[in-house]
Amino acid sequence: MKQGFRQSMAWLHTWAGLVPGWILYIVFLFGTAAFFHHEIDAWMRPELPAGTAVSSRALDAADTLLRRRGAGAESWTVSLPNARGGSGLNVSWSVPGQDRHDRQEITLDPQTGRELAVRGTQGGFFLYRMHFDLHYISVRWGRYTVCAAALAMLVAILSGVVTHKKIFTDFFQMRLGKGQRSWLDAHNATGVLALPFHIMITYTGLVTLLFTLMPWAITANFVDQKAFSQASSPRPEERAASGIPAPTMPLTRIMAAAERKWQGVRPGYIIIEHPGDTHAAARLIPERSDWSGGRRDSLYLDAAQGRVIPLPAQDKGGGSLTREVMVDLHTGWFAGIGVRWLYFLSGIGGTAMCATGLALWCVKRRTKLPDPARPHFGFRLVERLNIGFIAGAPGGVAAYFLANRLLPFTLAERDQWEIDSLFIVWGLIFAWTLARPAKRAWVEALAASAVLFALVPIVNAVTTSRGLGPSLLRGDWVFATFDLTLAALAASLAWTAWKVLRHQPKAPPARRRRNTVEAAA
Repeated sequence: MKQGFRQSMAWLHTWAGLVPGWILYIVFLFGTAAFFHHEIDAWMRPELPAGTAVSSRALDAADTLLRRRGAGAESWTVSLPNARGGSGLNVSWSVPGQDRHDRQEITLDPQTGRELAVRGTQGGFFLYRMHFDLHYISVRWGRYTVCAAALAMLVAILSGVVTHKKIFTDFFQMRLGKGQRSWLDAHNATGVLALPFHIMITYTGLVTLLFTLMPWAITANFVDQKAFSQASSPRPEERAASGIPAPTMPLTRIMAAAERKWQGVRPGYIIIEHPGDTHAAARLIPERSDWSGGRRDSLYLDAAQGRVIPLPAQDKGGGSLTREVMVDLHTGWFAGIGVRWLYFLSGIGGTAMCATGLALWCVKRRTKLPDPARPHFGFRLVERLNIGFIAGAPGGVAAYFLANRLLPFTLAERDQWEIDSLFIVWGLIFAWTLARPAKRAWVEALAASAVLFALVPIVNAVTTSRGLGPSLLRGDWVFATFDLTLAALAASLAWTAWKVLRHQPKAPPARRRRNTVEAAA
């Protein structure tokens, strides 16, 4: 009999969700953490003070340091602390002849201006980049992979809505301990609870990588990427150094000019080209702390004379403005603390939706196997990938946080070792599960991840003065909430491991035999 529309959508939903499912799980897992990546930055840099306001005293200290130690540099860069924390007052400069990526950088206390020794880490920024760039492969191929997975995710969401005709009714019928029925209920609940979020975050995620998916509009209308960038974000014509010395404006005056222009919004970055020259130019980039910050263009100043350098005329058009709004919706840069928590909890729902969907595939097919004790290769492959990704990846994230506290402060390339620690621990958990029976592998991998998460607040309390107790007493809510959140994740993973350990699968019902003799008997 020819399949109906809903049955065909069920097939599409199954395979569009399974094939890229492990990548989607990673995207949701790391992307959910990225909603608080500034707060994670703050936790992973405990040497930074809790306050984020920059004093004029600190700006003067940064000014003095740049003029003394950065004299003759091609450019100066001043990175101001983010309003959500996680960064100090960073100053850097590049000397002529050196690689621009090999810059001298110093972190200052935003209140006092004194130099701070801050551990090398990529903090929450790595988690943010991981969810769309992946790691250990080129950025291009990472984004191609994530784009393909996101397209499949959109198909899976829409076909899932069509497939489950009682999806909203089933959401209110969470039946525990019912095997396949329970997994389906859990998948429905985590999918429906934040369904608008899942559709929004998937679609806007594709929009953020629009030119990775469809670069043809650029190649058809512009000579190269540089020409497109100039047209979409016009800048004043670059000026070469004149060779004539002239004093550069103090940072306090540059900051004041930006705040007047932007009506109180402060800059996030200040870049000064050719400092100490009559052609010195300052570019000020607004901080993206709310919706309005992202709508403002950069400000350009003549850093020697103090006048504003006008930008070329620009008409962004409806398409560009719509894309900017989509990007802001996806990243949540505009969001206050309440909306960020809503994003975070919805992201946890999306992560659970991917995990339960992958597990459901195995649960449904196990009972249909000719010999469940000896499943075929395809089933074993999916089952082992499920265990390695779903139960192992969280353990890797916990190891990333532990490495931040345990690695030597002066270790060369310390930030890369933190990242490597994540994948080493994840790989070890994955390898261990391959050698264990499936049920034991689930229990042990989930338990290992739970233990690792539980260790993070303990190690933080031992290695820093900003443990849970002192943080609660001081009202340091970033550190306190971080530790409490990881403790809650540890408890959730431990509870899941306990439930898997106690679960006793029901024996499949015996097949009916049409035996007339036995029937008569």
